[in-house]
Amino acid sequence: MSLFSQLIPHQGIALDLACGLGANSLYLANLGLDTHAWDSSSVALKHLTKFANNQGLSIKTSLRDIENNPPEESSFDLIVVTNFLHRPICKSINKALKPGGVLFYQTFLQDKKSTAGPSSAKYLLSQNELLSLFPDLTILIYREVGTYSQRIIKDQGELNGDTALLIGQKPI
Repeated sequence: MSLFSQLIPHQGIALDLACGLGANSLYLANLGLDTHAWDSSSVALKHLTKFANNQGLSIKTSLRDIENNPPEESSFDLIVVTNFLHRPICKSINKALKPGGVLFYQTFLQDKKSTAGPSSAKYLLSQNELLSLFPDLTILIYREVGTYSQRIIKDQGELNGDTALLIGQKPI
């Protein structure tokens, strides 16, 4: 995410959706954003809270089943989703962005060569699928690094292989 840090709002409310251990939450809180971290794992949230407290960072964690309880409409200036895919909530994620809000979404592709991430197609993106899941956003950055493109791209920066990355902005 730091590779595209110039696209992160300088202030506002950020959500790290399906945050896991919260690396993105910690990064956003360090930038001074009012950071919320949601996950379905109480263990992960407990570790995140402990680490954030040790670093003097304020992160509002919430144990939340985001598949059944997605974010509310127009509530976030920034939403970050990493290594998580539940297609039915994509419309809710789009609606949860405030006008001008930014979405950073990165997750695994079906066209992958590593064993990292899920193996079921239910949790893997097909080629260019991420674009179709967020048709109302203005695309700022879109990259896919699957098996084919890994052969031709030597310098991937911070974009993990076998993934798609979309950074989009909700129109004002």
